[in-house]
Amino acid sequence: MIIKNVRLYPIDSPVIELGYLVAQDGKITEIGPMSQLPAGDFGQVYDLPGHCVLPGLVDAHCHLGMFGDALGFENSDGNEYGDPCTPHVRALDAVNPFDRCFQEARENGVTTVLTGPGSANPIAGQALTMKTVGSRTEEMVLKAPAAMKFAFGENPKRVYNERKKSPVTRMAVAAIMRENLSKAKEYAEKIRRAGADRKELPAFDAKLEALIPVLEGKLPAHFHAHRAVDILTAVRIAKEFNLKYVIVHGTEGCLVAEHLAEAKATVIAGPIISDRSKPELVELNIENPGTLVAKGVTLAMCTDHPVVPIQYLFLSAAMAVRGGMSREDALRTVTLTPAVIAGVGNRVGSLTKGKDADLLVIEGDPFDVTQRPKLVFIDGEAVVS
Repeated sequence: MIIKNVRLYPIDSPVIELGYLVAQDGKITEIGPMSQLPAGDFGQVYDLPGHCVLPGLVDAHCHLGMFGDALGFENSDGNEYGDPCTPHVRALDAVNPFDRCFQEARENGVTTVLTGPGSANPIAGQALTMKTVGSRTEEMVLKAPAAMKFAFGENPKRVYNERKKSPVTRMAVAAIMRENLSKAKEYAEKIRRAGADRKELPAFDAKLEALIPVLEGKLPAHFHAHRAVDILTAVRIAKEFNLKYVIVHGTEGCLVAEHLAEAKATVIAGPIISDRSKPELVELNIENPGTLVAKGVTLAMCTDHPVVPIQYLFLSAAMAVRGGMSREDALRTVTLTPAVIAGVGNRVGSLTKGKDADLLVIEGDPFDVTQRPKLVFIDGEAVVS
């Protein structure tokens, strides 16, 4: 397959004003300006003057397939209420690939997502990274687990206050995280000391087993935190346990932008086009993402689907531009940066030779939000045409 006479946005290199892209066996094999187009038979030809080609969009924080579209409690599988510590539960066992929102994602150029548990529990469970096409989750998965979800603030407080059990304060939310991370650290040390002969091996504990990769830095902690106070607590706990971490939402991030930049924190911002539906969203605005990027914070945009439907990911980036972010930075926040955060930057997120041929073709200006994608490819196959 070849797409030619198009404007190419590689993301990891400068825009090619008039270029071509070749894909074979699901991978990008050639990309360059039309003046360097080699001779040859490339199979299916898409000659598309006036169009632009972007990498497929990546949403690094959503609950796609976890909270079923219009199906209510029967298909609401994102929060395991009743136990504030559930690191052993896996999105892999809950995602419904037949949810029609996967189709809506594809139709709007979202080709990869990191989806997983909600924010009811201080330690909520394992998220995964997957493509948005397929009928078996195992075949769609790129990385599982991809993150361990933790949650601060209003959501766990409200959930467990209604159940008349702990945690009902920010103190207890943080304490539950510390307690279980400390137990997992002790559990891992006992396993290490048991050695090859397995003497005095501790009794198996699924929760603590699941937290060991987090402590080892192999699995990033994704901290749900809207308010500045929760963001700073997340950074504090991450430092205490030397965790690889990401701040998810960061609604009041602009209030502590210098601290986040100093800590070299990564933020997944959003949703930014929802209403201020609860107290910790009182500072919600479209300027926050641009402010964080301007301060040097690594940032991706998200929809938090179904809070904002997955099809509005690029609209979120466009609103960030309205709020002061540059177009170049905005494109990166929905392509390469979220791909890296999701652990698949080597596969998707840029138009790079050797990466998956996940492509979004738009006529005219990519920031014209009245346009629908003309073509969407996943692994070199047209899923929208």
